[in-house]
Amino acid sequence: MAVCARLCGVGPSRGCRRRQQRRGPAETAAADSEPDTDPEEELIEAGSAALSGAGDDRSAGPSSPPRCSLLELPPELLVEIFASLPGTDLPSLAQVCTKFRRILHTDTIWRRRCREEYGVCENLRKLEITGVSCRDVYAKLLHRYRHILGLWQPDIGPYGGLLNVVVDGLFIIGWMYLPPHDPHVDDPMRFKPLFRIHLMERKSATVECMYGHRGPHNGHVQIVKKDEFSTKCNQTDHHRMSGGRQEEFRTWLREEWGRTLEDIFHEHMQELILMKFIYTSQYDNCLTYRRIYLPPSRPDDLIRPGLFKGTYGSHGLEIVMLSFHGKHARGTKITGDPNIPAGQQTVEIDLRHRIQLPDAESLHDFNELSRVVLEVREQVRQEQEKEQEGGPEDAEGLGRQSPQPCEEPPTEPAQAPADGGAAAAAEPPAQSGQGQPFVLPVGVSSRNEDYPRTCRMCFYGTGLIAGHGFTSPERTPGVFVLFDEDRFGFIWLELKSFSLYSRVQAAFRNADAPSPQAFEEMLKNIQSFTS
Repeated sequence: MAVCARLCGVGPSRGCRRRQQRRGPAETAAADSEPDTDPEEELIEAGSAALSGAGDDRSAGPSSPPRCSLLELPPELLVEIFASLPGTDLPSLAQVCTKFRRILHTDTIWRRRCREEYGVCENLRKLEITGVSCRDVYAKLLHRYRHILGLWQPDIGPYGGLLNVVVDGLFIIGWMYLPPHDPHVDDPMRFKPLFRIHLMERKSATVECMYGHRGPHNGHVQIVKKDEFSTKCNQTDHHRMSGGRQEEFRTWLREEWGRTLEDIFHEHMQELILMKFIYTSQYDNCLTYRRIYLPPSRPDDLIRPGLFKGTYGSHGLEIVMLSFHGKHARGTKITGDPNIPAGQQTVEIDLRHRIQLPDAESLHDFNELSRVVLEVREQVRQEQEKEQEGGPEDAEGLGRQSPQPCEEPPTEPAQAPADGGAAAAAEPPAQSGQGQPFVLPVGVSSRNEDYPRTCRMCFYGTGLIAGHGFTSPERTPGVFVLFDEDRFGFIWLELKSFSLYSRVQAAFRNADAPSPQAFEEMLKNIQSFTS
């Protein structure tokens, strides 16, 4: 009883006193010196003693206070105790005894677990109308499908995608995130539901496919293995439209590109759009998803890493993940195209090599910019040759570079001194300052002409280019241009084109990597799928 009193802050119960009153002095002393014969009370008292640090205080003499178990606490106090425990521990607690099992049917306990563990803020008391309890919601919906919450990349060949599975009220919904319509890179992301899971009755959760324009219909979710799951539609006729494939294509074109085929005059772009429609339509009934993590952030990163929307010429806008790896930064494609598929590293930035742009007048001359960049490339090549010859520091520096075709956008040190120079790369991130004027050289094309006219700093980088079908991939020199905390650009010298990137402002839950090593492993995995 002393153990219980210290653990729960209550005094001896009437039950304990009644048992002592029925015993004589000798019986009481004997009872205090022997283990209880009730296995349920023995299990609970042992756990209570362990929690209170008094496990060896069981042989107290007749003068010791009488003992009590958790079984004798008032039910309302047990409800408060149980409601504070993780929901995954409660099924084991229900096996202790009938009293615990009965108390664990109290909806107050499960309502709190739904709110604290999964953020369900709906008025769960409304469930009583449907006959579904909060315990059912937790056990048959939230806990059962907890492994699919977070960010995922669908396996749609080179195109990829970004799926965010969240708890939304009393539903679990898979939202497909889409870039804004080309070329409005600063517009917010678009999203549409692909599937939802909810509890229609007490038996089990219902999975519904949301694809198409005829409302929810029967679907299926299967957790294949750790960090991978698949969805299947059981009624694909709901995906078809009465006007046939032509109507489906025109509807898809309006949703995907925000325009009609007549608005697109470039023949090559028409071919790319039609190809994407035909390819992605094959995946409307079954999809496999692989987990992705947001990149970890470090205090010395140039800018906060994360997801960005970027312009990619006739391919439209694509989603890129910016991450930092020591003296390099990488931009990994989350969505891709037939030339550079999803999962590949589209840009790589060498944060050791700052580029001092020519003055505003000279910057208009593409040849002048090209001269500056090629000089830096030759310097990088010479440094790499020395590193391959071998010191420990050189080997470490070389090891930070990916040998595979990859490219990455950089983060940014502090504002550069007036004379620029490599020393600027060691400074802390620049959060303020006037920056320097920036204008694209004559002859460099840009899908979005509304780019910033000042930049903080520039670095040498390489961009990944390839033929259709990811043939003959190679990294070519370019310039990473940091505009501000939420925007950067990349000048592709060989293509004479400019990509503008803007941060995805959406907040994602359950998307943080458990460790830096797990994030690095994820990057390798998604790249291997398309290599």
